[in-house]
Amino acid sequence: MKNIVLIMFVLISLGGFANTDGEMKSVNPDDDGKGKITGIVVEHTTETPMEFANIAVYNLMDSSLITGGITNEKGEFEIADVQFGEYFLEANFIGFNKSTVTTITLDRGNRISNVGEIELSPSAVAIGEIDVVADKAAVEYKLDKKVVNVSQVISAIGGTAVDVLENTPSVQVDIEGNVSLRGSGNFTVLIDGRPSVLSGSDALRQIPSSAIENIEIITNPSAKYEPDGTAGIINLVMKKNSMNGLNGIVNASIGTKDKYSGDFMLNYRLEKVNLFFGADWRDETNYGKMLSKRETYYNDTTEYLNMEGSRNFIRGGYALKGGADLYLSEHSTLTLSGEVGNSNRSNEGGGTTENFTIPSSEHIYSVSEEVSDRENDFYTLNMNFQHKFNDKGHRLEASAFFSDETGTDNELEGEILADADFTPGNEYLSRVSTLETEDEQDFRFKLDYTNPFSKDGQFEAGLQSRMEREDEYLDFRDYDQESGSWIINDEYSSGTNFKRDIHAAYTTFSNKVGKLEYMGGLRGELTLREIKNTKADAPSSLNRFDLFPTAHLSYPLGEKADITSSYSRRINRPNGRDLDPTPNYYNRYAIRFGNPDLKPEYTNSYEIGMLKRLGEGRSFISADLFRRVTNNKIDQTTVKGEDGIFYYYTDNFDKDYATGVEFTANLAYKKWLILNASANVFNYRITGEIDGESIDRESTNWGGRMNTTFKLAENSRFQVTAFFRGPSVSVQGESKAMFFSNLSYRHEFMDKKLSATLSVRDPLGTARFQRESYDTTFYNSFRWEREPRVVMLTLSYKINNFKEDRRNSGNNGGGMNMDGGEF
Repeated sequence: MKNIVLIMFVLISLGGFANTDGEMKSVNPDDDGKGKITGIVVEHTTETPMEFANIAVYNLMDSSLITGGITNEKGEFEIADVQFGEYFLEANFIGFNKSTVTTITLDRGNRISNVGEIELSPSAVAIGEIDVVADKAAVEYKLDKKVVNVSQVISAIGGTAVDVLENTPSVQVDIEGNVSLRGSGNFTVLIDGRPSVLSGSDALRQIPSSAIENIEIITNPSAKYEPDGTAGIINLVMKKNSMNGLNGIVNASIGTKDKYSGDFMLNYRLEKVNLFFGADWRDETNYGKMLSKRETYYNDTTEYLNMEGSRNFIRGGYALKGGADLYLSEHSTLTLSGEVGNSNRSNEGGGTTENFTIPSSEHIYSVSEEVSDRENDFYTLNMNFQHKFNDKGHRLEASAFFSDETGTDNELEGEILADADFTPGNEYLSRVSTLETEDEQDFRFKLDYTNPFSKDGQFEAGLQSRMEREDEYLDFRDYDQESGSWIINDEYSSGTNFKRDIHAAYTTFSNKVGKLEYMGGLRGELTLREIKNTKADAPSSLNRFDLFPTAHLSYPLGEKADITSSYSRRINRPNGRDLDPTPNYYNRYAIRFGNPDLKPEYTNSYEIGMLKRLGEGRSFISADLFRRVTNNKIDQTTVKGEDGIFYYYTDNFDKDYATGVEFTANLAYKKWLILNASANVFNYRITGEIDGESIDRESTNWGGRMNTTFKLAENSRFQVTAFFRGPSVSVQGESKAMFFSNLSYRHEFMDKKLSATLSVRDPLGTARFQRESYDTTFYNSFRWEREPRVVMLTLSYKINNFKEDRRNSGNNGGGMNMDGGEF
């Protein structure tokens, strides 16, 4: 073959020097030896041109990727500056089978190769993970995860990751922005597969939705992932462009009653390096009001404590992030990135307090003040090296991660004596303040090896170490009213040193037998933990080895249906707040204690799911059966002391169980209406004892969500979202039902370079959180109502977007959506 190519090359070269008379003449100096490939891509059944279809051009001899591009609004593509030679071409689009043009020849006699019309047919399964900008399903299903396409959730524009998750299957969000996964708040947040500086809902509340490409919901992760979080993993895949040249996005948002945010992301791609840089800023106040009632029972006397007032949450801060992808060779890439920033979380509250007993005694009226301000400075450093042994997925990847976070937490609690009209006087019933300082470091190292040994088979193995260090100091101060000064209270002041090392090894194996796909894995972890507290007689330590098996199965039921099943064992490690034995003074009526001897929670999670695709489009319905059993359940209990103060303790209980089903539907009607909805119902049960008495309780929990998008025109969308969650029991009480909704309208201008989104959050004013707790000695109820009818306006501007830079999309064969919103 090489000899034939050499002979052809010689003949073509000689032809360039010969004329029709047999005389030799020199090559045209303007001849660059390049041609171009053109064509059009259409949908098979309707012959409709397909915009943003992906085109990839490969060398016919060795199948190496040469160049590529994407189609315009007419379905047309033109790939210029292609060296003379022989090629084949693949056209692809998410949810469609790829189509191949087998032989394309470019030479001096055929500088333009028009491959004509290429038809794409809808596929039974989604193929690949190519970044294109088009209408995607709001939620896509993979073998081991659900993928939320942020661009399809316009109600979240101008918000954070929490706003995206408000309408995501398997996820619940309360009105305070607390996220739970299948009813559990014990999940792990990853950013591009790496740990976040912040954790859980705190991390999700800080990250702007405009910086997120998609969110992966992984309820039963494979052994490759860390097993932390009994409910699974929420992985945020951030935007990072792969187009040549400069491109980016700028976003700015403003909302009613002090809500401001802005961010930008820039990307500059060269042949051997890709540079990216971004920043975000937020200053947002969420107003609310609270109502609390407590009854305490003393033989024939009942004490009543009623509180009412405001509770406002302020979220602020900034972050600068940047990095570079260095293409060391055709198969090796080194990525260096970092982030530095500041986060601020403040709570402001206050109101009235009424304290009395029946039979009647003296009424005590007071006015309370509650202020807390938590500020953290942080930075992270990431290094990732990847070497590809071939283009079939055989690769080695090594990564290192370091984060450092320092911060302070100032809290002030005060209660001023007042008259019956709640006019405050000059006497404090109680006034205390706390100053907490912390310094935390996290080191992580990981080595992953992947070998696809056959068309359907793959072997993975890896090693990982993570080392966490934290020093925390708490100064508790009482206010001396006579001198007007603060006095350190040694009883409630302390220092804590926390160390935890986790060393792990894992392996997974996947293959296919007939139509059955399977994946099994095993992870082993050695955990070493030590906690030293200045008030403890001896350190509290933990030294244990755990195994975490995982299994996944998938089987197609015909061309348009699949059934899947999975199992994983998970762990929820208690955090520093749960482990810290230092008393946490809420107010003169309540004090909280941590428990340094807490054991981790272990969860066995089982799932069986079925997905049915409808018609030839993106519509589908699915049902997931799940069962989750958690051992060493960690929960908080309330005990009334003889002094009348309520003490809150964290402890391990026996188990809790969640067994139920979740239904999801994504229905696309014509081109103007898309409905995504889900509903779940499950039985929840808790078992255990408090002071020798059983706390066994259970409830039937249910909830649902809806996301409906109306395409009013090619450049405008209207979206309605709604969320409902039913009541649920806890160790000593229950939470009440909750419902809220959002309305959003989006319009695009300037050839879709500029977009404006107007949204109204909670237009009906129904968003409220309510809970009750009780035993034979007390009854507590608490209600918090979020600020209703919040109006947000967000403007987004794309720099050098796809339509202007389509021909120079680079060797990666396409780009990605930089604003999370081009439809």
